Amino acid sequence: MKFCQSFMTELYRHIGADTDVPAGDIGVGGREIGYLYGQYKRLTGLYEGVLTGKGLTYGGSLARTEATGYGLVYMVREMLLNAGMTMEGKTVAVSGSGNVAIYTTEKAQQYGMKVVTLSDSNGWIYDPNGIDLDLVKQIKEVRRGRIKEYAEAKPGVEYHEGKGVWSVKCDIALPCATQNELDLEDAKQLKANGCFLVAEGANMPSTREATDFFLESGMMFMPGKAANAGGVATSALEMSQNSERLSWTFEEVDEKLHNIMINIFKKVDEAAKKYGYEGNYVMGANIAGFEKVVEAMNAQGIV
Repeated sequence: MKFCQSFMTELYRHIGADTDVPAGDIGVGGREIGYLYGQYKRLTGLYEGVLTGKGLTYGGSLARTEATGYGLVYMVREMLLNAGMTMEGKTVAVSGSGNVAIYTTEKAQQYGMKVVTLSDSNGWIYDPNGIDLDLVKQIKEVRRGRIKEYAEAKPGVEYHEGKGVWSVKCDIALPCATQNELDLEDAKQLKANGCFLVAEGANMPSTREATDFFLESGMMFMPGKAANAGGVATSALEMSQNSERLSWTFEEVDEKLHNIMINIFKKVDEAAKKYGYEGNYVMGANIAGFEKVVEAMNAQGIV
């Protein structure tokens, strides 16, 4: 307890001293992870992979920043392939403009998809020609600005205050911003506008009512516990590199991430089919997760 109190006291003292982010809205990024890791080593005298998302100069992994967004798109790819569909030419609505949204957009564009929206806590943009990711990175990663600056810099781009990112016509919706950002009315609007696939990049961005609607209306829906697992998976890869004192290339980490997401989809799909819920990836993800825990408990003599 004393360690935890000291650890968090030092963290909040540091963050509060040099940030203008409002209280209660502090994000944990590379700076915070770096300070946390430094404090952990100072207080314990240990060097191990207890924290992930570290900088590359002190044990971090290449592709960790991109991992959640890339993994989300790899999952969408498997969903489409399983349905006999391709990614090329699909129109995608993405919410958020942080790491998950930016690298979801990047990987989607690499696969020939057109991402037309991004958002932040103030509002959202619609670019009918497709998001200019270089401009977004300049605004969000370099200048730490607001997404409305994108519309100010590009003619023909719409900027809207508040909610509404799910009102545009799209084939695929990828909520990557925050919890409960997509409600029942949003879900109905997506369906009415031709959206047929939703996969969660954020943690629980769809409300329960929206989730139920997706499943009942026959839309393909992948919950965050499976769809956004790429970040956690790559954290495990970072810990593996720390344990082995190795540093894999970006391509090596990305390939492992891709294979992990393929395997997750297969397990979710197989579990859903096995128990009579084919196409219900919420049920499949829950069952697959529970089965893995039960198997581990039985193997270790706990049950």
